[in-house]
Amino acid sequence: MPYPEMLVAPMRAELTNNGFTEMKTAEEVENAMVGNNDTTLVVINSVCGCAAGSARPGIVKSLTGDKQPAKLLTVFAGQDLDAVAKAREFMLPFPPSSPAVALFKNGEVVHMVERHMIEGRTADMVADNLAAAYQQYC
Repeated sequence: MPYPEMLVAPMRAELTNNGFTEMKTAEEVENAMVGNNDTTLVVINSVCGCAAGSARPGIVKSLTGDKQPAKLLTVFAGQDLDAVAKAREFMLPFPPSSPAVALFKNGEVVHMVERHMIEGRTADMVADNLAAAYQQYC
């Protein structure tokens, strides 16, 4: 059963207020990803503490440098169930993880940040990890 929208709305806004396009259906994910050759950051958002303390703040901070992905997309675990399942198909062979951040280039995952890489890390550490990937791939 999905989390109440009232609970997740501020967590969604933390990304959408910073340029992310939200995808709530599998069809929206499919439309955004199929044939997309732009550098694209896809965030699987989450209600967990590491998403609030490290992931979302780190992701937002990572987007302040000179190199950034062309597209910013997000789905919400525990809320947008079909959209998350479809996004995770594009992230294979990486196992399901939330929160998670995938950087795509030419339709392929070129950098992945899984939950175990977020837990226990600061927002600055997450930001630095992503910013380094942007320097390499964007």
